[in-house]
Amino acid sequence: MRHVIDGVRYNVESYGNGFPAILLHGFTGDSSNWTPFLERWGKQSKLFMVDIIGHGKSDAPEELERYHMLSVVDDLFLLMEKLKIQKADFVGYSMGGRLALSFAAKYPTKVRKLVLESASPGLESDIERKQRIKEDEKLAAFIEEKGIADFVDYWENIALFASQKRLPIERQKQIREQRLLNSTQGLANSLKGMGTGSQPSWWLELSDLKVDMLLITGALDRKFCQIAKKMQNIANHAEWITVSDCGHTIHVENAEKFGTIVEGYLSNARS
Repeated sequence: MRHVIDGVRYNVESYGNGFPAILLHGFTGDSSNWTPFLERWGKQSKLFMVDIIGHGKSDAPEELERYHMLSVVDDLFLLMEKLKIQKADFVGYSMGGRLALSFAAKYPTKVRKLVLESASPGLESDIERKQRIKEDEKLAAFIEEKGIADFVDYWENIALFASQKRLPIERQKQIREQRLLNSTQGLANSLKGMGTGSQPSWWLELSDLKVDMLLITGALDRKFCQIAKKMQNIANHAEWITVSDCGHTIHVENAEKFGTIVEGYLSNARS
């Protein structure tokens, strides 16, 4: 179902019954990424799978300011109001995890629990942020010049997703086909507007954030294991689980284990 928020149509799929849980996919993903978990999680949670702006069946507007992280956070807040959700759990992967954490930083009373898969609070220094913005803008220009197919060829071969090459060919094909459904404008603007360099850094706010959070990383993804370890040391309400023999996309590489971890964490949540 589509909901218009400040002129932008957001596609939201829902499933199940119970306490609300908002599921946020990663860059180049969409709401269908959560399909393998619906039956399992839907027994205890009312699931809302959002296509983030510029992705899936949601709009991909031209105006770059609509993609700024805090603008998308405000869209999520208004979306919750439309859906009559007072408070929710959030499960976010990578970009979706950064969005979930940003939402919790701005609207902590609207969040019961956070599950952050391979996600970060942004970059700590101005130098890091400026460098990352340059890299993301270069990548956005590549998308605009070469188109989605050439970009997906590049994206699926970056080091971050090396461990996905061990997946069955049919599964790799499914992931590729879903990525190809995105729009050039949507992905380019998403990189420029809510990339890791463009978003606010939440490192200094972590210690004050009173929301319970679960950090999940793949043992093969050393960079995000280091980030999760640091987050756990700073945040007072953070747990961290590492899944062996997995890289950046635990929900793809070991869906059974990921599904069990999230189910257990959310079922132990208190309202």
